[in-house]
Amino acid sequence: MKVRTRSSAIIGTLCLVASLALTTAAADEPAAPPQAAKVTLKKVATAQNPSAGTAGPGGTVWIAERAGTVRALDDEGLGEPVLDISGETTTDGERGLLGIAFDKEFAHFYISFTNRQGTSTVDEFAVRDGKIQPDTRRTVLTQTQPYANHNGGDIKFGPDGYLYIAFGDGGSGGDPHGNGQNLDTLLGKLLRIDPSGGKPYAIPPDNPFVDDPNAKDEIWAYGLRNPWRFSFDAGTRDLLIGDVGQNAWEEIDWAPANSKGGENYGWSQMEGNHPFRGGTEPANHVPPIHEYDRNGLGCSVTGGYVYRGKAIPDLRGQYVFSDFCDGTVRALRMENGEVTGVSDLGVDGGSVVSFAQGGDGELYVLDLRGSVSRIDPA
Repeated sequence: MKVRTRSSAIIGTLCLVASLALTTAAADEPAAPPQAAKVTLKKVATAQNPSAGTAGPGGTVWIAERAGTVRALDDEGLGEPVLDISGETTTDGERGLLGIAFDKEFAHFYISFTNRQGTSTVDEFAVRDGKIQPDTRRTVLTQTQPYANHNGGDIKFGPDGYLYIAFGDGGSGGDPHGNGQNLDTLLGKLLRIDPSGGKPYAIPPDNPFVDDPNAKDEIWAYGLRNPWRFSFDAGTRDLLIGDVGQNAWEEIDWAPANSKGGENYGWSQMEGNHPFRGGTEPANHVPPIHEYDRNGLGCSVTGGYVYRGKAIPDLRGQYVFSDFCDGTVRALRMENGEVTGVSDLGVDGGSVVSFAQGGDGELYVLDLRGSVSRIDPA
């Protein structure tokens, strides 16, 4: 039998305390930040001023060209135009063919463009066997634009099956007509409509302002300056919007999948998290989840997608975006709507005007100067 003395007990206790202290210190040390995913840009096609893209039937990715043509990208490259409205639009200012989208069944194809008078227009075509039926064309929605910039123009079908349409504040600078905070105009808004529910469309009954006589029923969210690309996370169904700032701050806005709509993103009282020209922050302002200033980081955010592909596991779940003036492709790590890290992915997409997400979840970068590139593992 071994007798433990008081001194040995004290020594043992001190050792235990020291061990616990070391363990606690190690646990309290900040974890090393995760490494940025290693990626490369693989050029897969050259287009004429590509402006938007969407997953198409048969594993294709359809690419819009700003002057009015749409072409399908497959393993052989870009095909001949499947649609040409170049006689109906103009590339003056920030105008042109600005958005394209399919419904979930690839039964209808939608285009968003400014006509030759500058009016924002969303048209629908029926699709049969993967081909557009030109004689089925109809106009779903129009919105006059007071200036040639801040048209927005992105369109997407949400997880709920409704069509979302993004419009800028109407243009010029500083929102001279106060459209961002005015619920009696579609400008400066994200809209939500049901194009198949009525002629020319129906209003979803749960839109946030359907019972407000002083607001447009189509509005889903407001307070946007020039929402330049929005998307829904294919994994969580959350909404993310890249909203271009005036002259100081670029922002990325977020709404959870269970949102009931009605978010006020602040413009033109706010530019990002900052009061704009003496503005007062609205009581219901939803601040961006990420903002960056223009000191060396660019001048016009280009919203992208949360990566849900399989080729780059280290990138999965991160929001990939860029800036038209800077071209660096970046990624946000997020958790419950909060950014936990920002990564520079180390690739330059050029004049990044848009991203496209293929049916397999892989992402493409569109350089307005012509290049269409896929984000691949390095």
